[in-house]
Amino acid sequence: MCLAVPARIVSIEDTRGIIDLDGVRREISLMLCPGSQVGQYALVHAGFAITVLNEEEAQKALDAFAEYRRLMEEEGAA
Repeated sequence: MCLAVPARIVSIEDTRGIIDLDGVRREISLMLCPGSQVGQYALVHAGFAITVLNEEEAQKALDAFAEYRRLMEEEGAA
């Protein structure tokens, strides 16, 4: 299964960016999202930002991932 996750862009240099996802920072390519800006959320897959999301869309996806993680933890504890 492949997933793309929203992450906030914290810095940009040329076509590379650093994103932050729940305290984890990674370098990604911004080549597919020219015009991306620091503070925006990008949907990231396999080291590439594939689209920019508004904060509301990003938060909905992050909330869904958090709920999934919570359910998986409960299932593991049962």
